[in-house]
Amino acid sequence: MTVMDKFKMEGYCSIVTGGATGLGNAMAKAFAEMGSNIVIADLDGAKAEQAAAEIRSEKGVQVLVVQADVTKMADVDHVVAEAENTFGKIDVLLNNAGIVRNAKAEEMSYQDWNDVINVNLNGVFLMSQAVGRVMILQKRGSIINISSMSGIIVNTPQCQCAYNASKAAVIALTKSLAAEWANHAVRVNTIAPGYMKTELTRKFFENGGGMTDKWMEMTPMGRPGVPEDLGGIAVYLASEASSYATGGVFVVDGGYTVL
Repeated sequence: MTVMDKFKMEGYCSIVTGGATGLGNAMAKAFAEMGSNIVIADLDGAKAEQAAAEIRSEKGVQVLVVQADVTKMADVDHVVAEAENTFGKIDVLLNNAGIVRNAKAEEMSYQDWNDVINVNLNGVFLMSQAVGRVMILQKRGSIINISSMSGIIVNTPQCQCAYNASKAAVIALTKSLAAEWANHAVRVNTIAPGYMKTELTRKFFENGGGMTDKWMEMTPMGRPGVPEDLGGIAVYLASEASSYATGGVFVVDGGYTVL
């Protein structure tokens, strides 16, 4: 097997949560480009169907859409059952679904705190637990959690203590699962992106101003990332190219955290 062969994902089944738009959609497309079939698990079923149609047309792989809320155990179990029933296995789980609520710590409502922790941490755990059970029986699999550089540093000037705490917890959860499941040949890693320009944030960056200018001043590469910047690392972690990598935190932030 050549080095390039190790990146191939023909016949894989890859579940991507929050795969209808943004970072999740870009990484789903990267998996599909390498030959993987895709399961898009997303709260927005209509956008997920649109994304699925585009991936089928462009990449020629099978794409299954399951409308789901990753904070609900019944929905999580449904995603896993549908993936297994359709493809007979689960090779990759990409835990991408996440939210942020910006508020000063002394003013943040308990509901906002719980919402962020519930999606960003509990959702990752529930999906990893359900898929992990399948992968343990298979004796193989790769779980990729999307954390953030915010799990390593504290962002400025915006206040987002719940988000930062949730992403730091995802990093710790990733390492814990990697340690527990290594002897089952189930690998668990996390990608920690920096500031990314997506459809939701594009106008924010293009308009510029105090906060975004400060972010870019603090980023050695001087630009935000784009969703496609995560495709390569996602394929690496999903495929056999990273067969000896587990428990890793792969930072993709234009150098922000080196300063």
